[in-house]
Amino acid sequence: MNLTPGLGLLVTLVLGGIAGWLASLIVGGSGGIIRNVIVGLIGAVVGHFVLNWLGVRLGGPLIHSMVAAVLGGVIVIVVGRFLSR
Repeated sequence: MNLTPGLGLLVTLVLGGIAGWLASLIVGGSGGIIRNVIVGLIGAVVGHFVLNWLGVRLGGPLIHSMVAAVLGGVIVIVVGRFLSR
């Protein structure tokens, strides 16, 4: 599926926001939409790195990316909390 650059960016931000929101539900905590998007986007990078390092591949590309982003988001939140102590 080819998306125009603007639409691709919008889809990325929306999916990042959903992933960040799900990660905050799993770990507990609150934050606004900007925080959720940031956590989701950084989490996607972290999650993909971790899953690739472990050699894990989950379902199709969308499912794999969402699981990676949520898993990475959880990792980002937990590490962030640990470092802020």
